[in-house]
Amino acid sequence: MSGRRLSPNLALNQLVARRRADGESIVHLGFGEARLPPFRPLVERLVSGAERSMYGSVAGGAAVREAAAGYFTRRRIPTTADRVAVAPGSKPLLMALNMVIPGDVLLPRPCWNTYAPQAAYAGKRAFGVAIPDECGGVPEPAALRETVRAARASGHDPRIVVLTLPDNPTGTLAPPALIREVCAIAAEEDLYLISDEIYRDLLHDPAQPMLSPAEVLPERTVVTTGLSKSLAIGGWRIGVARFPGGAWGADVLDGVTSFASEVWSTLAGPMQEVAAYAFAEPVELREHLAASVRLHAAVAGAVYRCAVAAGASCRPPTGGFYVYPDFEPVRAALERRGITDSDSFQRQLLDEFGVAVLAGHHLGDDRRALRFKAATGQLYGETEEEQYLALNAEAPLRLRHITDKLTRIEESFAKLCR
Repeated sequence: MSGRRLSPNLALNQLVARRRADGESIVHLGFGEARLPPFRPLVERLVSGAERSMYGSVAGGAAVREAAAGYFTRRRIPTTADRVAVAPGSKPLLMALNMVIPGDVLLPRPCWNTYAPQAAYAGKRAFGVAIPDECGGVPEPAALRETVRAARASGHDPRIVVLTLPDNPTGTLAPPALIREVCAIAAEEDLYLISDEIYRDLLHDPAQPMLSPAEVLPERTVVTTGLSKSLAIGGWRIGVARFPGGAWGADVLDGVTSFASEVWSTLAGPMQEVAAYAFAEPVELREHLAASVRLHAAVAGAVYRCAVAAGASCRPPTGGFYVYPDFEPVRAALERRGITDSDSFQRQLLDEFGVAVLAGHHLGDDRRALRFKAATGQLYGETEEEQYLALNAEAPLRLRHITDKLTRIEESFAKLCR
């Protein structure tokens, strides 16, 4: 078991914390966390639920499952409470799905760094499929079909496709036409879909069309989501999965709850209190979320412009708080500084400029490529006061504590690429 290692994003986060504790000044773009104070009504629900100390239903209590069912239904995915399960984060649910659904896994390349290791822990082979030019989060359809058939010809059993809508790491959303193409291939090739929609409520333009595969191929799609990203409460660990109707969906739900009963037992009672309130989406929570999205869009857009100004090519971010630049156009300049791949790029940005990013090879990308993920959600301030200022500002990019970080990022990229 010598291949065991800490997840690279968590390892980087811990490294940054140690170096900051030693007095280093680091701009942290390497960890996907929205650094904002928890919305006060969520804290109140957490406190009011503190006396819920008894074990409960493995899949979750009636109130939270009803609220989650309403959440999905309002997103054109009709759902009843008996097709929902909650858990301490979406990560355990994704692991449970790997354990329960047979077959190997097909992943967009690049993708979130946890998908492939989870497949490996479940004894599965993970096949990366290149993403389309216009977006991340989905495999390019023709390449998906080719990969499936080649894998089967080699004796493998690809059965599961993981989609991320909107995407981590590229910060983009696949358009409906692409989703329909992927769903058509899934139906033709007898594949099942896991749609990770944890960033769904962070689309920068609320009018941008979002199509879940559960709308197109409902009998073959499991949807996962959570509150870590949209409401900036990652440390509270609240996730939910929506299972399709029919025999296959019932069997998968039964398998997941069986797995849960042996691994995490149930989502903690106080967290169920929080989730029931959040998934009901009261007006004040929707307003708070809208303010968060405006901030994410402004800062991610600014980091995108820093990368493009330095000579990188990059998909404009349209959801969440990620940017995924490609510095191939300025490879010659980077190679003069000893940067030849994503690993050396990550190291030099951190060691020379104090800017932490997550190298693309950690996300399944080609190690030789000059790509990395920049997570912009920690640029909002070091203190709660600064974070509230950012959240409530009409023009957050004019705040001194944000502009200082953006200037440092811009100057670091520019110096590297001269």
